[in-house]
Amino acid sequence: MPSFDVVSELDGHEVANAVDQANREIQQRFDFKNTGAVFELNELTVTMKAEVEFQLKQMLDILKLRLVKRGIDTVCVDPQDVKKNLAAATQEVVLKHGIDQEAGKKLQKLIKDSKLKVQAAIQGDKLRITGKQRDDLQEAIAMLRKAQVEVPLQFNNFRD
Repeated sequence: MPSFDVVSELDGHEVANAVDQANREIQQRFDFKNTGAVFELNELTVTMKAEVEFQLKQMLDILKLRLVKRGIDTVCVDPQDVKKNLAAATQEVVLKHGIDQEAGKKLQKLIKDSKLKVQAAIQGDKLRITGKQRDDLQEAIAMLRKAQVEVPLQFNNFRD
């Protein structure tokens, strides 16, 4: 029986490259000279440090631009609250990955409501879609691409 998996994965290497490029850009920009502004990557959390809060907003735009150029969807970017004191301001940006239970149930409900002849099953942090015909699975992929979900979706492990 044909099937495929719906996942939400981030390539850690591409994320690291995007953060490195963003660091290089803020070192070159005139408005960030000698400000100590920097991006720090820890797992899939980026910590932005700058002198003032408006620089953090500019840094977030730079980070998003670099992520897009590396092929990472900006839907996964989740900026946290800004922490500031007299000397500096910091902000953490969490890069969401994996399909959590809530998003999995939402996707499962979308599949069920679409009246396609496919079944969806949540398996950990991915969603397995099975059907009798390849065409039904392709329709399900097209429908999920149009769906508004808070995590970026990839489709892999397509089996006939």
